[in-house]
Amino acid sequence: MSKPFLVLQLRPETEASDDEFAAILAKGGLTENQVRRVRLDQENLPDDVTLDQVAGVIVGGGPGCVSDKPEDKSEVEARIEAQVMSLMPHITERDFPFLGCCYGIGILGQHLGGDVSKRAFGEPVGTSACEVTSEGKDDALLDGVPTAFDAFVGHKEALQSLPEGCTHLVRSESCPFQMVRHGENVYATQFHPEADAAGFETRISIYKTRGYFAPEAAEDIIAMCRAADVFAPEMVLRNFVRRYG
Repeated sequence: MSKPFLVLQLRPETEASDDEFAAILAKGGLTENQVRRVRLDQENLPDDVTLDQVAGVIVGGGPGCVSDKPEDKSEVEARIEAQVMSLMPHITERDFPFLGCCYGIGILGQHLGGDVSKRAFGEPVGTSACEVTSEGKDDALLDGVPTAFDAFVGHKEALQSLPEGCTHLVRSESCPFQMVRHGENVYATQFHPEADAAGFETRISIYKTRGYFAPEAAEDIIAMCRAADVFAPEMVLRNFVRRYG
C-alpha cells in the first residue's frame, strides 16, 4: 500500500470513537501505519493532508443528523459537518475513492442536493434485512457479499430518493437506500460495514439517551445484537481497502 487511507471520525465520545477506529482497522484489514486518523471533534482537516496524498477516504458514523436545523445542532456537530461537507466537492468532482458509513450517506446525499430527512425510512438500533440490487451484483465492493444479508443499523434520517448520478446497490424493506454509489468510486452505506455486536453494545451504552430508543430497552437491544448473525457488511469495507489500497 503506497498511500494511507484517510479515516475521518465524527464521534465526540472518545470511547465510541476509539472503538469505531479499532473496528475500521480490523474489518478493513488495516494497520495504524496504513491510515491517517483525524477526529473532527478535536481538530479541523489538516492543511497538510490532500487527496493526492491518500488512497481513499473513509468516513465513520456519528450521532449528528445533516437534516437537523442549524439551531438544533451543537457547535461541535455543526463544525464536524462543515468540515466533511467541505471535502465532498473535491471527492465527487474527481470521483475519488470514498466510503461514507451511516452518517456518510447523509453527507453524500446532502452534498448532491438529494432529499435527506427524517420523514421516512429511519431504522431502530438493531439489524436490517438487506438485499443486493441487480446493479449491485456487478459492483466490486459487493464481491462475495450474499444477495441477502443482515446488517447493523440505527439512524433517524435517511435518503428519501436516489440522488442524481447515483447507482442503487443495496436496499431493505425498512430503508430502500442502504448502499449507493456516485460515479464509479464514491460509495456510501446506511448500514455499518465496520460494526459487530460488541461494537454496537458499546454504542448502545453510550447513546442510550440520544433518542434512538427508550433507555430502559438498552439491555434487550444488546441481547438482540449479540444473537444476530451479521458477517457480510464487513466485506464491503474489506473490498474497498483491497480495491483502492
